[in-house]
Amino acid sequence: KDYGVEQLHSLTRIDRWFLYKLENICRVHKALQQPHQTLQNLERADLEIAKRMGFSDQHIAGLLSAGASASALPKVSEDEVRARRQQFGLRPFAKRIDTLAGEFPAPTNYLYTTYNAATSDVTFDEHGTMVLGSGVYRIGSSVEFDWCGVSAIRALRQLGHKTIMVNYNPETVSTDFDECDRLYFDELSYERVRDIYEMENAGGVIVSVGGQLPQNIALRLHKNDVKVLGTSPERIDAAEDRHQFSTILDSIGVDQPAWKELVSVADAENFADTVGYPVLIRPSYVLSGAAMNVAYDAESLRSHLQLAASVSPEHPVVVTKFILGARELDIDAVAHNGKLIVHAVSEHIEDAGVHSGDASLILPPANLAPEVMKRVRIIGDKVAKAFEISGPFNMQIILQQDPAGDEPLLKVIECNLRASRSFPFVSKVLDTNFVEAATRAIVGEGVPEARDLMQDGNATWPYTAIKVPQFSWTRLAGADPFLGVEMSSTGEVACFGKTPEEAYLVSLMSTNGFRLPTPGKSVYVGMDDLTDKRIVQKVVKHFDQSGYPILTDSAETAGVLAEAGVDAKVVKLDYANRRTLRDAVSNSNIDLVVNLAKHRPKDNLDTNYGMRRMAVDFGLPLVNDQRCAEMLVDALKALPEGAATAEFGSQKLNIHTPVDVKTWQEYLDMKN
Repeated sequence: KDYGVEQLHSLTRIDRWFLYKLENICRVHKALQQPHQTLQNLERADLEIAKRMGFSDQHIAGLLSAGASASALPKVSEDEVRARRQQFGLRPFAKRIDTLAGEFPAPTNYLYTTYNAATSDVTFDEHGTMVLGSGVYRIGSSVEFDWCGVSAIRALRQLGHKTIMVNYNPETVSTDFDECDRLYFDELSYERVRDIYEMENAGGVIVSVGGQLPQNIALRLHKNDVKVLGTSPERIDAAEDRHQFSTILDSIGVDQPAWKELVSVADAENFADTVGYPVLIRPSYVLSGAAMNVAYDAESLRSHLQLAASVSPEHPVVVTKFILGARELDIDAVAHNGKLIVHAVSEHIEDAGVHSGDASLILPPANLAPEVMKRVRIIGDKVAKAFEISGPFNMQIILQQDPAGDEPLLKVIECNLRASRSFPFVSKVLDTNFVEAATRAIVGEGVPEARDLMQDGNATWPYTAIKVPQFSWTRLAGADPFLGVEMSSTGEVACFGKTPEEAYLVSLMSTNGFRLPTPGKSVYVGMDDLTDKRIVQKVVKHFDQSGYPILTDSAETAGVLAEAGVDAKVVKLDYANRRTLRDAVSNSNIDLVVNLAKHRPKDNLDTNYGMRRMAVDFGLPLVNDQRCAEMLVDALKALPEGAATAEFGSQKLNIHTPVDVKTWQEYLDMKN
């Protein structure tokens, strides 16, 4: 806005030194936006200054395009700026990060790229294999993907490859100096990855172990002569694009929920009327279910479509039939040249509709018949062959009971041709490093023989492992503690047990914020019209018979519980008044909240939202899924008699103290 340094300094008291630096950047920004400025008349010195100031090729293209629009000239693309820059011989240099503050020479492998240099600090004669990391930790992409990146680097080094890691998160293990031969502490953008690839003359790039960021640039890299190792980026694109993916599934005879690519809102409404609500809106090229929503009516369909189009505007939005009451399976697998090598089938405890990152996973699955396991394997074989997969992939499959009473229906709802966040879990539970197998498949060296770890379900394994989500609701003021198709969890806990019930209880007790209610204190219950009455009655009846007074905020809920012989007292709380709410909770002796409502609230006036948020804000344990509530009750019933006492309620229960063993074989020998 043309404020001067002195004016800004008087307003902000930011040191003038910084303001002068910002003014320099601002000056370049404005010069590139001038109507007379085109890519063709851009001088080498001006472009070099822009690059030294930190302007990306994409940013420069955008600024030149803004000026071109004012002059009715064609827009400028990022690749055109790159070509012009290379025509001038402008390429970044690789410099070492000085870990010794200039006091002594620091011959580290910590590198970064910069235009503010005259020479590089290293020679480029290793021609290593690049592995793209996962970048910042955020909901949907966290340490699980870093484990995958590190495992890939270690596998490559075992095979004798020189390795190059590109990542910019100091919190990761992949950015430790001793994990790779060269570390570029740099952004995971198309421009920077291509710069490093060309500078190093790398042998290839692995894009399938770092989550969604590397996947998003894979096709552009491939089209610009970068050797992407493993599954072809064109096949990755086909799996990411909802329309292409659904068409391929149809062609190979793999079932999926009814779907339609969005053309207009009217078409979407007609489709929803035809298949019946609810429907699921699914944008393409997003991580952790961003902008994915379930619409239960035409009004919510319109608002969700608008959001999906804004989040992923360059890719189609697909509307699919949402199946109520179904279960979901997670398949993590590795293939080589379209042939399945190894796979794991994890079963969700929650009903379908909860994002896989927020779901509780059972491995080996506890409730799948051998015939279902074989059919899942066949689907995996077909998908691996159709997409010509060499490397890791992950699928989500809906398991729906057939109304006609025949064998269950299996419908594929998603497939990602990359490692998933559950790869570390399945690798550790099954004692087989899936990422190591995937890396060998990607480079085509030392590929392991195909084997079926699942065989006949959990009969092969003397233990069960369950992974449960860890949420950060307490850190997110006002956020709704509600499980849906968009991911919310920020971590996970996994534990082993002799039975699924034991593993679930130990895992749940290990999460931060959950404890069992103190005997004699109250359980506060909420539900809505989509909640399964049978489940809520079973859950509440257990607590009632165990001596916990049952409270609810609704006469309707009290009526449902009365059908099961539970005398619930109606206690309405004013969730909006925080001052009186704490006293009311204390006076009512509430020590556990069970809210099993399934409708996502439209605003914070919704009573079920108020109940869930109250639990989080006042540090009360919360159960917010009906299947998890049922599993919790089954686990408590399976405890030895007398275990569910005040001592257990205060978390002093000792379930199978861990034994110091180095391998699972030692553990099994010890048990035998």
